[in-house]
Amino acid sequence: MHRIAVLTSGGDSPGMNPAIRAVTRTALHAGCEVFGVYRGYAGLIQNDMRRLEYKDVGGIIQRGGTMLLTARSPEFMTPAGREKAMENLRWHGIEGLVVIGGDGSLRGAAALTAEHGLPTICLPGTIDNDMYGTDMSIGADTALNTVLEAIDKIKDTASSHQRAFIIETMGRHSGYLALMGGLAGGAEAILIPEIPDTTIEDVVEVIKRSFRKGKTNCVIVAAEGAHLNAQTIQDQINQIDAEESGFSFSFRTRATILGHIQRGGSPSAFDRTLATRLGSGAVELLLSGKNGGLVGMQSRKLTVTPYDEVLANPKVLDAKLYELSKILDRY
Repeated sequence: MHRIAVLTSGGDSPGMNPAIRAVTRTALHAGCEVFGVYRGYAGLIQNDMRRLEYKDVGGIIQRGGTMLLTARSPEFMTPAGREKAMENLRWHGIEGLVVIGGDGSLRGAAALTAEHGLPTICLPGTIDNDMYGTDMSIGADTALNTVLEAIDKIKDTASSHQRAFIIETMGRHSGYLALMGGLAGGAEAILIPEIPDTTIEDVVEVIKRSFRKGKTNCVIVAAEGAHLNAQTIQDQINQIDAEESGFSFSFRTRATILGHIQRGGSPSAFDRTLATRLGSGAVELLLSGKNGGLVGMQSRKLTVTPYDEVLANPKVLDAKLYELSKILDRY
């Protein structure tokens, strides 16, 4: 294999740039030419790619986002769109492709391999950390630290005003950021999509119990995909009569939606090293003739999990950690 390409797809995550850097420089060191594809699969279809050299990926290891940009491409979801993408890859003489992204990005790589025989390797790049086949995905650690910093800061304001705050994290289908952020930040309650049994009455009781114990604040963390999100909790609790609910007007809730700040920022040391190891490993796998899988880190070792296995097995959160968060809140 003498020429490979690399692209980033789907939502950006901190650490994508270190991954691009590692892919590029590892391939160049092995004597391969490297092409960067801009704007993900949309760039493949529009033939938006150019050759990368050592200097092109210099000074990016500390930058968030992705120098190759990213975009969603409905056209690539069609067989005709993928055929057009392959025509452009063939025109450039690309013999292998490294894809950095989440579940949808992996499905795109799997389709190119299955339909056209293109050797591909996928790197897990998603702050949700919801991909089977790796203990951690690129960007999850940085996003988690952003969530934790927000919780710590909001606690200061909550204590000053003796209020309850609901903090909403990203996670439409995965509660990883909410669970781990809430656990690390000492939240009084955590709501995640995977465990939808918490009622608004439960949340009210958590707030009442917190202030009865003499706490000056109460922090509840909810994933955006939880059955009760931050705005819903705020609206419903604030409609409850203060006398009936057992806490004064000053304890009415305030919602803070963290949103896209969780995606940005300089990647942590963990994400930089993880992305570097996975990016280099992806190139080594392609050059050794292995492809068609997700390169991940499991038990501190590089592993490769076939695409069909990744897609067939949803990653499950550790329910014991959720139970631990409930135990710690009671005392």
